[in-house]
Amino acid sequence: MGGLFGTVSKNDCVLDLFYGTDYHSHLGTKRGGMAVINDKEYKRFIHNIENDYFRSKFESDLPGLHGTKGIGIISDNDSQPLIISSHLGKFGIVTVGKINNIEALAKKAFDKKMHFSETSGSETSPTELIAMLICEEGSFEDGIVNAQESIQGSCSMLILTEQGIYAARDKLGRTPIVTGKKEGAYAATSETCALPNLGFETETYLGPGEIVLMTEEGIEQRKKPEDKMQICSFLWVYYGYPASNYEGINVESVRYRCGAALAINDNTDIDFTAGIPDSGIGHALGYANKRGISYIRPYVKYTPTWPRSFMPQNQDDRDLVARMKLIPIRPLIEGKKILFCDDSIVRGTQLKDNIQLLFDAGALEVHMRIACPTLIYPCEFLNFSTSRSTLDLAGRKSISELQGNEEKDLDEYAKAGSEKHKMMVNRIKQNLSLTSLKYQEMGDLVDSIGLPKEKLCTHCWDGSSYF
Repeated sequence: MGGLFGTVSKNDCVLDLFYGTDYHSHLGTKRGGMAVINDKEYKRFIHNIENDYFRSKFESDLPGLHGTKGIGIISDNDSQPLIISSHLGKFGIVTVGKINNIEALAKKAFDKKMHFSETSGSETSPTELIAMLICEEGSFEDGIVNAQESIQGSCSMLILTEQGIYAARDKLGRTPIVTGKKEGAYAATSETCALPNLGFETETYLGPGEIVLMTEEGIEQRKKPEDKMQICSFLWVYYGYPASNYEGINVESVRYRCGAALAINDNTDIDFTAGIPDSGIGHALGYANKRGISYIRPYVKYTPTWPRSFMPQNQDDRDLVARMKLIPIRPLIEGKKILFCDDSIVRGTQLKDNIQLLFDAGALEVHMRIACPTLIYPCEFLNFSTSRSTLDLAGRKSISELQGNEEKDLDEYAKAGSEKHKMMVNRIKQNLSLTSLKYQEMGDLVDSIGLPKEKLCTHCWDGSSYF
């Protein structure tokens, strides 16, 4: 998915930029980058972080970075930041989102005899494309609006200029941007967890499509927010860091409530509850507390030599890494009936291996409770599961097994309590060799988050898109 951080200060901002960007490591796995501006020049560094931590890659660059304004990103796709020269002046840019019509927009540019110099793999760089759309207009504000209106998908961004940093949230608010303030400095971030340890206090949550300009003197609104919002619900379920807030709602608190909702009316006979590390832990604690059942860790995650950012592109290698990182504790497993909570089931390949490890270690029963509804539709708005085909989704795969490849009745399969939904869940349970499997109902997830459903994007579960 990716996460961005920017800061302006009356003093050198590099350390705040370095640590603030690092606090987004859970959101990206491929590229990291920082750019600063000072009296003399723009300067940037970009590194591949697939095999190492962001901090390790960038620590040696810090002596060469000095400035009072800077932007940083940890990305799961293209190399950023980019430094652009244009009629608007020189600027740096970082973006988070997904452009579904990138080929059409690139062709339109080629028809105008324009060109692109950056690539993401063999494709046009999404960030350079956004920069091109911005430069079609006479101001940064108009250019950002042009970009937001042109793309199909989503895009939030930071733009580094000599005047300050423009922060612009996606037009439907699918990804967040939050500003922070401390004496002599301001910041904009995807994750509020990046703010407190750097001394920033949360200032504002940008609204959908809102544009602000941050300078050393303050934050000035350049475009008012739109009324309609569809923030990604998966931020609370999985993506977000437990200490972060979106729309003022804390991630870990939502996960506790999701777990508690799963526990209501669940009287399954178990010995203890556990969570699949890491995002399943909050859900499991909420479940255990609601039912008054012990929470125990029958798995531990080995991280000293397996950094979060290390996740190979080959699926077989990814499965191996995931399996190597989780170590079962046999004395806690043997002869027990265990109920696990997890954030979601995407493909289910790694989960199936983890379940088998439990049975191999002597578990009598393994039950799963999933904090969100069944994933049936591929995400159209963020870079979630982009390397996987629709039929790779565990829910869609089970539907295909039940009725063949014919695409029909998906709304019935998505409807909790329907016969087709029960058949789908049962098939997933069988494929994973689980003793029992239950998913969160949509209403309980929405209630746990605490926003009206029309303000949440729930497309990957029910196919809905309000706007």
